[in-house]
Amino acid sequence: MSVDLVVVGVGYVGLPLAAAAVAAGLSVAGLDTSAQVAETIAAGVSHVQDVSDAELAAMRDKGFTVTTDPEVLGSAETIVICVPTGLGADGRPDLTAVRAAAETVSDHLRPGTLVVLESTTFPGTTEEIVAPILERHGLLAGEDFPLGYSPERVDPGNRNFGVRNTPKIVSGRTPLCAKHCAAFYHRFVDTVVVARGTREAELAKLLENTYRYVNIALVNEIALLCDRIGIDVWDVLHCAATKPFGFAPFTPGPGVGGHCIPIDPRYLLDSAERVGADLGVVRAARRVDAGMPVHVADRVERLLAGKPLRGAEILLIGVTYKADVPDTRETAAIHIAARLTSLGARVSYHDPIAGDVPSLGVRRNDLDAALRDADVAVLLVAHGSFDLGRIAARARLLLDITGRVPGEEVDRL
Repeated sequence: MSVDLVVVGVGYVGLPLAAAAVAAGLSVAGLDTSAQVAETIAAGVSHVQDVSDAELAAMRDKGFTVTTDPEVLGSAETIVICVPTGLGADGRPDLTAVRAAAETVSDHLRPGTLVVLESTTFPGTTEEIVAPILERHGLLAGEDFPLGYSPERVDPGNRNFGVRNTPKIVSGRTPLCAKHCAAFYHRFVDTVVVARGTREAELAKLLENTYRYVNIALVNEIALLCDRIGIDVWDVLHCAATKPFGFAPFTPGPGVGGHCIPIDPRYLLDSAERVGADLGVVRAARRVDAGMPVHVADRVERLLAGKPLRGAEILLIGVTYKADVPDTRETAAIHIAARLTSLGARVSYHDPIAGDVPSLGVRRNDLDAALRDADVAVLLVAHGSFDLGRIAARARLLLDITGRVPGEEVDRL
C-alpha cells in the first residue's frame, strides 16, 4: 500500500510538515531513528510544541504513524528529508544526519518517487552531496526520479504563521524536478515560490537567518553604546520603530540562541571561505553577538556596587532561547552562566517550561524563594507566564535583559 508522503526526521520541522499534509488529506507516515519518538507518538503524546496532542490525535485518526523501519520508504510517492544540521566539534557544518538519511532513502528509492531535502544547509548540498548518494544504486536524479530542495521556515512558538500560510520556496535539480516539487507543496501550502535552482534556494534560507543575525548584532551594539553614554536603548528603539518605512525593528538581548540563528551564518561563512570570499559584515556580527554574555556578566558585577562577584548568588530567570518556547539549544544563558561561574559566582536558574540544564547550575522551582536568596536576579527571557511586576518587587537587584519589566528601580540592558 502506497502513501502520499514519508517524512524522514519527525522533529520540530518534520512533525508540523506532516500535520499540514495530513490536514490537507494526504496519507502520511513518519520515519525516525529514535524509537522514543516513535513510541511517544504512538502513545498520542506530541514531542513538538507546535503540534498539540489533540492535533496529533487527529493525525493518527487519519492513519498517521511513525516508525523506525526504513521499509516504509518503499511505499512513498514523495519523501521529504527533515533531519537536523548543525556544527561539528571543529565548528564547521556537520551534514552527518543528511548523509545518513540520503543513504537510507537511496536503499529504498523507487523510480518516480519525488525526494525533497528541507534541512538547512550550504549551497551545493543537494546537487553535490545528496544527489550522488541517492544515485548510488543506479537511479539518476532528474531522469529516474525528481529531486528538489525546499528550505524549512518553521518559527517555533509562532501562532500567526505555520506551514500552510508561510510562503514555501521550492527548487529542483532540473526544471521538471522543480515542477514536481511545486505541485507537491501546492497540495497543502497556500503560496509556492519557485527558485531558479537548488543553490539559490539553499542560499535564500541562509540569507533569511543571517539577516536576523546581523540585525540583532546591530541593536546589541547600539545597546552597548547606550550603556556607555547613559542613553535608554529601549526608548531609542521605540522611537525608531515608529518610522513606517525603511526600518525593521529588532531588539537587543543576551546573545543569540536556538538551532537556526547561531548556526546558519556559520554555514554561510563556510561557503564563502570555500570560494575565497570574505563576508566582513557577518564576521563582525558574530563578534558582537558572541560578546553579549560577557557584557551581561559585567553588568551583573556592576550591579553589586563593590560587593565581590565571587561567592555572590546569581539567579537566571528564563533560560530558553526565546520566550514561551521550551528549547534551550544554543541558549545564551549557558554562556552567561559559564562566565559568571568562572568569576566565582554561584549560579542557579528558574524556568517553568525548560527541561533540566545542569550546566546552568541549580534549578530553582520556587521563584519567590529563589529571588529572596539571590543577590542579583537576571531576567533573560520573559515568558508569558511570568508576573514581571512580582519579580521586580521581590528581587533584591534585578537586571532586565528584555526591557519589559516596569518600575524605575529596575536595571535594564
